[in-house]
Amino acid sequence: KPLSWNVVEVSNLNDGKIFQIKPGESFPLFWKIKIPVNGASALMLRYVAKAGDFSDGEETTIPVLTNRQLVTETMPMSVRGGATKNFKFQSLLDADKSPTLTTHKLTLEFTQNPAWYAVQALPYLMEYPYECTEQLFARYYANTLATNVANSHPKIKAVFDRWRTIDVEALKSNLSKNQELKTALLEETPWVLQAQNEEVQKKNIGLLFDLNKMSNEAQNALNKMHDRQELDGGYSWFPGGRPSWFITQYIVCGFGHLKMLGAVTKTDDKTQTMITNAIHFCDTEFEKNYAELEKLFAEKKANREDDHLSSLDLQYLYAKTFFPDSVGKIKTPAFNYFRTQAEKYWLSRGIYEQAMIALVMKRNGKPSVTNDITKSLKERAMNNDELGMYWKNDWGYLWHQQPIETQSMMIELFNEVGDQKSVDDLKVWLLKNKQTNAWTTTKATSEAVYALLKTGDNWLEDDANVQIKIGEQDLDLSQIKKEAGTGYFKMDLLDDGRRTTENRKISGNVTVSNPNKVVAWGAMYWQYFENLDKIKTFKETPLTINKKLFLATNTDKGEVMSPIIYTTGLKPGDKIKVRIELRVDRDMEFVHMKDMRAAGFEPINVLSGYKYQGGLGYYEMTRDAATNFFFDYLPKGTYVFEYPLFINQRGDMSNGITTIQCMYAPEFASHSEGVRVVIKN
Repeated sequence: KPLSWNVVEVSNLNDGKIFQIKPGESFPLFWKIKIPVNGASALMLRYVAKAGDFSDGEETTIPVLTNRQLVTETMPMSVRGGATKNFKFQSLLDADKSPTLTTHKLTLEFTQNPAWYAVQALPYLMEYPYECTEQLFARYYANTLATNVANSHPKIKAVFDRWRTIDVEALKSNLSKNQELKTALLEETPWVLQAQNEEVQKKNIGLLFDLNKMSNEAQNALNKMHDRQELDGGYSWFPGGRPSWFITQYIVCGFGHLKMLGAVTKTDDKTQTMITNAIHFCDTEFEKNYAELEKLFAEKKANREDDHLSSLDLQYLYAKTFFPDSVGKIKTPAFNYFRTQAEKYWLSRGIYEQAMIALVMKRNGKPSVTNDITKSLKERAMNNDELGMYWKNDWGYLWHQQPIETQSMMIELFNEVGDQKSVDDLKVWLLKNKQTNAWTTTKATSEAVYALLKTGDNWLEDDANVQIKIGEQDLDLSQIKKEAGTGYFKMDLLDDGRRTTENRKISGNVTVSNPNKVVAWGAMYWQYFENLDKIKTFKETPLTINKKLFLATNTDKGEVMSPIIYTTGLKPGDKIKVRIELRVDRDMEFVHMKDMRAAGFEPINVLSGYKYQGGLGYYEMTRDAATNFFFDYLPKGTYVFEYPLFINQRGDMSNGITTIQCMYAPEFASHSEGVRVVIKN
C-alpha cells in the first residue's frame, strides 16, 4: 500500500513523501533540513510512517555545529634593543572586505625585559628529582649561582618578593597563561602535569633566593658529591657505577665556570681536595688515552700525524684552562700533542668543539688560532633581525651537538675575545629560544643561565618602558599595571566598545620603540567570528599551515589522488585523504594542531594514541568534529601529514579549518582557509 512518511517539529523544505514499497524490501528516503541562521545546538528528528491502520516511528537527536567560528589571528612583535620597528597586521586591515565578519576582541600583550625569564628557570636546577651525580652538581651550581646573582644584583631579590606576594601571575606556567587567546584549553591537552610542574618550580623561586636555604642546599649537595667521589677521584653517573671521564670533566668545567664568575672565590680544604682529585682523575684518563695511542704508533698501526683528537680529549683541554696551575710550568707530551692536534684539525670538528678549541688556544697563548676560528664561525653564522645570531646545524644526541649548550659556548667565546655585538646577538637567539621552549634539561638550563646572566651587558637592570603607537595614537602605558622584572602587561584595545571598521584599520598599524638594551617582544591578538567557508588562510607568523583534500581512487596502477574542489563529484563511500603541510622556522615546544572535518566525513582511526610520522612524534586524539595533534617538541622544518577519511553522508557542508598554535607562546599561530564540500548521488 502507499506509505506516507512525515518529519515533524523541524523546519524542512518538504515535510512529507509518498512512496511504494513491496514486502521484504527497503527504500531510502532523504530530506534537506534547513538550519536557522542563528544556529541551534541540537535538533530532535521524529519520523512517523503510516500505512492503513498501522504506523511506526523513530525519534533521534543530532548535534548541530554552527557555521560560524571564533578565529584567533596573531601578529608577533619583536624589537631589538635600542630599535624602533613598524608592524602591519594585514589581515586585520583587510577585515572590512568580508560583510559576515564580526570582531570580538583585540588584545595587546608585551614583555619589556624577557631576560628575567632566564632567572625564572633557575629553580628547575634545584628541583630536579633524580639523584644522579650530574643533578647533584646542578643543585650545587644553581644555589651557588643564585647566591652570586642575588648578592651582585640586590634588585633581583626585591623582584622575586613581589612575584611571590603581588604579581602572582608571573609564577604561572606559560601553558596556563592567556587561556582566552588559545585554541585549546589546557585541560584538553596532555600537558596539564607539565604546566603544574613548571608552576611549582617557579613558585619555588622565593625559596631559591632565601640566602640561608641556598647556603644549606649547596652544602648538602657538596657533601653528597664528596661522599660519592671514588678513591681515584672520578665520579660515576649513578652510585655504584663505573667512574665516568665525561661526568667528572663536566663537574670540573662547572667548578671552572663558577670560578670564572667569581661565584666561588674561596673553597674550604675539603672542596679543594675534591676538585684536585677530580682533576687528577681526568689527568690519568687523558694520559692513559695518549699512552694507548703511543703504543699504536710504535706498532705502526696508526700515523702520528693523523687526526686522533676525541671529543673527551678536547673537553679535557677546555676543562684544564680553568685551572692552569694544575698543568704545571712544563706541559706534558700528551697535553702538547693533543693541543697541536686541536690547532691542526679544528676545521673538521663541529661548531661546539670549534668554540672550545678557540677558548683553549686563547687561554694557552695562541690568539692567532682563536682569531681564525672566530672569523670562520662568524662567516658561517646566520644573522636575523628577530632571532639574532645562530648557526644552521644538524643537531644530534651527543653532549657537544645540543643547540642550547652550543649557543652558550659561543657566548662564552665571543665574550672572551671582546666582541660585544656578537655576544648581544647570540644572547638574543637564546632568549628567543626560551620564548617557545621550556628548557627541560639541567645541562641546557645551567649553561644558558650562565651565558645570559654573566656575559656582556647586564640586561636585568633594563626597566625603561617601551613606546607603542597604534596608528597615529600613542598608548599611555604609565597607568598600566606591569609585572615586576619582566615588565609584562596585557590590555584590551577595544574595551571602550569602538568596533568600527575605521578603528580596526587604525589598530592594524603598530610602531614599537625599545629604549632598553635587551630584546623585547609581544603580540597583538585579533579574535573574530566568521563563516567557516569564508575564512582565509593566515600565514603572517613563523608557524604556517596549508591543508588540502584529495579523492583517493583505486585504479589498475594503484591509488590515484586528485585534489577536491567544490565541483568534484563526491558520493558516500568515497575515500578522502587529508594532507596538511606544516612549516616552522624555529624549534617550539607544546604545539597543538586541530583539524576540523565536514559532518559527512568519518575518520578511520578513532583510537587516541602516540604516533610517529616523518621522524616526528606526536599524540593524536580523534573527536566528534575534529582530529587533534599534540607535539611535545616541534623542531624547525617542514612536515607533511596525511590521514584517511570516508564519506558516510550526503550534503553541502563546510569542512572547517585547520588551526595550529604554540601553547607555550600563543602569539605563534596559523590556520588554513575554510572550504566547502558537496556530496551527492
